[in-house]
Amino acid sequence: MQNNDPQSPGETPVQGQPGESVTAELENLQARVAELEANNAELRETVLREHAELENQRRRLHRDLEQARRFANEKLLNELLPVYDGLESGLAVEGGDLASMREGLNLTLKALLKVGENHGMSQVNPLGQPLDPERHHAVSMVEAPGQQPGTVVGVLQKGYVLNDRLLRPALVAVAKD
Repeated sequence: MQNNDPQSPGETPVQGQPGESVTAELENLQARVAELEANNAELRETVLREHAELENQRRRLHRDLEQARRFANEKLLNELLPVYDGLESGLAVEGGDLASMREGLNLTLKALLKVGENHGMSQVNPLGQPLDPERHHAVSMVEAPGQQPGTVVGVLQKGYVLNDRLLRPALVAVAKD
């Protein structure tokens, strides 16, 4: 039998023969694999860093939200402190006359209403206005000569609104038909 292979088993490939191109291509592929593995490792490290950063941001946000919840009323309560002080001072006075006690209570009420206004709260005092079922709760109907039927003639308890949203309706007495 005759070997028709141009390269005998014992011969080394000569330049320009097919074996050299396979070796060169293999080396190129191995270099490319090494390059891609390094790139993959770098990307994996970047993803891990980004994941850690996101986790840290999530923890910071959770902590900040918790702090905001715990201290959300701090400004309001600081504004209420003078009202508390005024009430305590009024209660500490012994033997005061009724007029000065009333004046002190009136000033304290004004201070308290001012704090509410600073935070978007306002009173609903509908005396003389038509009954508004959205803001008033009629608890009784009374004879009221000279008043239109359905008009508020008495306020048993004032209502309150917070930024155009009803907190508590006013309890009112309404003129009968």
